[in-house]
Amino acid sequence: MEKFTRVTGPACPLDRANLNTDQLLPARFLKRPRAAGFAKVLLHDLRFDAGGAERPDFPLNRPAWRDATIIVGARNFACGSSREAAVYALCDYGIRCVVAPSFGDIFSGNAVQNGLLTAIVTEEEAAEIMAALAHAPGLALTVDLEQQTILCGNRSYRFTIDAVRRKRLLEGWDDIALTASYRNEIAAFKARDQARRPWAAPVAVSN
Repeated sequence: MEKFTRVTGPACPLDRANLNTDQLLPARFLKRPRAAGFAKVLLHDLRFDAGGAERPDFPLNRPAWRDATIIVGARNFACGSSREAAVYALCDYGIRCVVAPSFGDIFSGNAVQNGLLTAIVTEEEAAEIMAALAHAPGLALTVDLEQQTILCGNRSYRFTIDAVRRKRLLEGWDDIALTASYRNEIAAFKARDQARRPWAAPVAVSN
């Protein structure tokens, strides 16, 4: 997994509370092969009308935000079902970070597995950032995971993230790499256990 340190890029405001994973990626697209990519179907039913034409008033269809790499959303972003493909769709579109007051728990777990940062700010801060983006479409944000800061114009905001998820993103660790990072602790535990139970067959620890 690619390491995440910081990202600077255009940010799109998406002021919709309780945006769920079925809105991020409608269920009918779940049979789509992963290799085909999900960028075109991200937020499909909000971005396009029944005839497949773009809705010009939807934020990601506006020229200033079409190439966004950051989304700033409202509370409870990506609630709903355990749909990892919703994360695929965001990543395939080019989104590296979502800033919001809160996230669906399952979505946050899926996000870190795919190198997508979920940065938590207060509702007031999210509203301020979205207002700044609406006032100056195309404004770039800088999200720094090491410092846990968001730079928006001349304002700086602190964000929070689970410490383990932060470490995984900074190191570029998937589940296997995370487990391997505890190799010494696991080996020490097994050694202590073997010392307490010398009659038990030792278990090899792979390097």
